[in-house]
Parts: sequence; C-alpha cells; structure tokens
Amino acid sequence: MLNDTYLTLAGILLLAAGTYGFRYAGPRLGKQVWLTAARQQMFSDASLLLLFSVAVLATVYESGEYAGHARLAGIVVAVILCLARAPFLAVITLAAGATALLRLLGVQ
Repeated sequence: MLNDTYLTLAGILLLAAGTYGFRYAGPRLGKQVWLTAARQQMFSDASLLLLFSVAVLATVYESGEYAGHARLAGIVVAVILCLARAPFLAVITLAAGATALLRLLGVQ
C-alpha cells in the first residue's frame, strides 16, 4: 500500500508535468489552432475554476477529514474581505484572527 505522502507527491508531480506540457505546447499550437473568443474565455474560466477547487479542498479538508467550522469561517471572512477589496495583509490577518478566535472559544 502506498503512503499518503507518496500519493501527494505523485499528484504534485503529475500536475506540474501537465502544467509545463501546456505551457510548452501553447505557443507552438497557438498559431495552428484557432479558437473563438468565447472558447478562449471558457478555457480561462475552467483553469481558474480548477485552481479554486483545489485550493478550497486543500483548505477545508485536512488528512482526508473535515478541518472544522472554525477554518471554514476563516475562509468566509477572507472571501468577504476580498470582495470588499480589503488590503491583502488585512485579509490574511483578519481571517486567521477569526479562525483563532473561534478555536479559542472551542469551535472546531
């Protein structure tokens, strides 16, 4: 049976190889493949959605289990501050502070 560390490392290496493959193929195929503006926007949105979903899963789950309501509340605080266009340092500090405060109050 494979260790979780090796599976994680294999996933990272696979994603890195795919990323470099796309970056290598992009300029070479860009002149040969014609995409409409709508298709280009769709690919751009799909890549953003993929990165967002990986970030959310990595944040909400820890060791294959739910990380708790306090961490999720910190994410919600960060999203609200980002939508309000708060400075990055304020977003990080207040989100971490909200998570820490909830954990101090006993919320897991």
